[in-house]
Amino acid sequence: MASSILKKPVKLACVQIAAGADKQANLDLAASRVRAAAADGAKIIVLPECFNSLYGCDFFPRYAEALLPSPPPKEQSPSFHALAAMAAETKTYLIGGSIPELVEEQGPDGVVKRYYNTSLTFGPDGGLLATHRKTHLFDIDIPGKITFRESDVLSPGNKVTIVDLPEYGKVAVAICYDVRFPEMATVAARRGCFALVYPGAFNLTTGPMHWKLLAQGRALDNQIYVAMCSPARDPDGPYQAWGHSMIVDPLAQVVAETDEKESTVVWELDGAKIEEVRKNIPLTTQRRFDVYPDVSKGDVKYEEPGQPGS
Repeated sequence: MASSILKKPVKLACVQIAAGADKQANLDLAASRVRAAAADGAKIIVLPECFNSLYGCDFFPRYAEALLPSPPPKEQSPSFHALAAMAAETKTYLIGGSIPELVEEQGPDGVVKRYYNTSLTFGPDGGLLATHRKTHLFDIDIPGKITFRESDVLSPGNKVTIVDLPEYGKVAVAICYDVRFPEMATVAARRGCFALVYPGAFNLTTGPMHWKLLAQGRALDNQIYVAMCSPARDPDGPYQAWGHSMIVDPLAQVVAETDEKESTVVWELDGAKIEEVRKNIPLTTQRRFDVYPDVSKGDVKYEEPGQPGS
C-alpha cells in the first residue's frame, strides 16, 4: 500500500557475511550474496560494516582506499567499483556496508593521512548516491571486557546522511556506534525517512547487551523501520562480531533476525504499517515543541564539501 512516507512496498535484505584477510575474496563473496538477495526479490540490499576487510584499528590503514576524487580509478578503489558493479548488475539500491577510506592532504610538514569508516550507497544504474562517514567513533572501555578506541586511527564524519530512492522514498544511513545517538535518527525520521539503516559490528560484550535494544529503541522513538546489518562471526578472526542482523518494524517488533552465522534476512517494508502505527499511537502530532526544541530544526549538517556523493 502506498503512503506519503514509503510510496510502495519494498523488500530489504541484510547480508551477513564474514570478512577475511583477502580483500578480493571478500568482494567476491559480497557480490555472490548480493546476487542471491536480489534473486529473492530484494530491491534494497545492505552489507555489513567493514565487509571488505578485517575490523580493527591495526587493519584500517592496511585496507583503506582513496575515494576522492569521485569516481576513483579502479586501481585506487577496487571496492568502490565492485559495489557499483553489484548494484548495476542486480538493478538494486545497494548500501555497501562500510570500508576504510584514506584521505591524503598536503600539510605544512608534508602529506597528512586521515582515515574514515565510510559507507557508500549506489543506485540501480551503478551510480553513487550518497556517502556516510561514521560520525561517532567507537571509543569505549568496559573493564575486564573490552577496550576499543577507533579515534586512535579514524577521523569522524560530520553529517547526517539521507538518501533519496525515487521509487520508494528516503532512507537514512549511519554506521554502528551512530545508532547509540538518537538525535541523528530523530532528525532523519522528521525529514521523512521510512527506514534507518545501520551497518554495524557490535562485539560479544555490547552485542548481547544492546544490539536488539538499540534497534527497537530507534524504531520505537521514530515509528519507522530499522535495519541492522552485522558481519557474521568468525571464531578464528581477530574481532568477534555479534551477528544477529535484524529488521525491526515501526511498532518496534523484530520481524526478521538471524544468528551469528553467514545468512541473509529479508523483509518487505510497507508504508501502510508506518501509517497505521502513527495513527494508533500519534506521537508525530503530540510532541510539545513549545516545551522542548525540535532537534530537526536546528543547525544540522547534511553535506560535507569535497566528500564523494555530496
